[in-house]
Amino acid sequence: MKRLMLTAMHSGAGKTVVTCALLNALKRRGSQVQAFKCGPDYIDPMFHTRVLGIPSRNLDLFLQGAEGVQATLARTKADVAVLEGAMGFYDGVAGTETASAWDIARRTKTPAVLVLRPKGTGITLAAQVRGMLDFRPESQIAALLLTDCKSGLASYLKPILERETGLPVLGYLPPMKEASLESRHLGLLTAAEIDDFGARFDALADQMERTVDLDALLELAAEDGGHGQTERISPCRCRIAVARDEAFCFFYEDNLELLRSAGAELIFFSPLHDATLPQGADGLYLAGGYPELYAKQLSENQTMLQSVSETVGKGLPTVAECGGFLYLQQQLEDENGRTYPMCGVLPGNGLRTGRLQRFGYQYLSAETDSLLLQRGERLPAHEFHYWDSTENGADLLSQKPDGRQWRCGFAGERLYAAFPHLHFGGELPLAERFAAACIKYKERKTEK
Repeated sequence: MKRLMLTAMHSGAGKTVVTCALLNALKRRGSQVQAFKCGPDYIDPMFHTRVLGIPSRNLDLFLQGAEGVQATLARTKADVAVLEGAMGFYDGVAGTETASAWDIARRTKTPAVLVLRPKGTGITLAAQVRGMLDFRPESQIAALLLTDCKSGLASYLKPILERETGLPVLGYLPPMKEASLESRHLGLLTAAEIDDFGARFDALADQMERTVDLDALLELAAEDGGHGQTERISPCRCRIAVARDEAFCFFYEDNLELLRSAGAELIFFSPLHDATLPQGADGLYLAGGYPELYAKQLSENQTMLQSVSETVGKGLPTVAECGGFLYLQQQLEDENGRTYPMCGVLPGNGLRTGRLQRFGYQYLSAETDSLLLQRGERLPAHEFHYWDSTENGADLLSQKPDGRQWRCGFAGERLYAAFPHLHFGGELPLAERFAAACIKYKERKTEK
């Protein structure tokens, strides 16, 4: 399997657009392609997934560890793996390069293509690239690609960059209206919200075929010779209801796969559109998303609110992250300042703040045994939200890599409910523990 990373010097350089254009171009050539996103982002993988028609996966050294990242890559069955970096190439945890896109490229021996948006620079751009090459040993940067760059400027810059950096410039994408994507408070609109998605990325792929040397890109990609591991299939021993719709859409594909491997059948449902939880559910997974944008519609679905409230209140094993956590609370404020009743399982009201709250990587520490954590364990997690709660819980200790700490979360024998997002592909057997609690719950129901 060939492997290649697209990265940049900063956020907003056009990595996602270039990545999706490349994915589409390779797909149209008949290649079997698998996309990955470095870091904890949920939205960019949605773009990858819509382009390819198969789930994109995250690679995160902080959340998964080196072995977890390698395990995710090893499960890949594709001709080509395309990795999209996060933020700037070297930007990692707490002002270091640890767990950065560069760290992943270095550990996995993946060649990186530096995507450059050359606004208002000439030879100075070469100086910046030289700095990127020399900043750390084994930079993994193997080529350059220009984006949002007119043909004349690309022709001017190509010989300068190649002379001064020693790297090939493999082409450019010109300014295109199709490359302009709208954003909201957590980043880009989700892929499902873009009506002309297919036409946009067909146009971008057409352009890439004309002005980017795709053969050269594939030539510099690393070849590991692997063909992917066979997915472990376990017999179904429980059924977990998974909320998945416009309001709840932030998932790590590994989490779903690992739950299935632990013996869970996943039943997807919509808190927005369905009347009740799926019949016979032995567990509930409420992931993050944008419930604040759909607060009125969620609140008006009274039968669903009642169904969730009753079943979770009676001890249904439940994992609720970020948006799912807000959904379980008493009330939720929407983006216009209106407040609506929610499930009422937990104390507290969700409210908008207008700024990021406790953003970034953290560790969760447990002082008692609970659904996902045992006493004394420490779990890597991530937060990214503009809404907060009047009652965040106090069952877990959260600590930033820089030492800042606070208490958060509701964690019991059958509950994890908190803002931090979790990746089940790390060192702790989170999927197995969740599935085991669901199996136990099912057995108790059967006994009754």
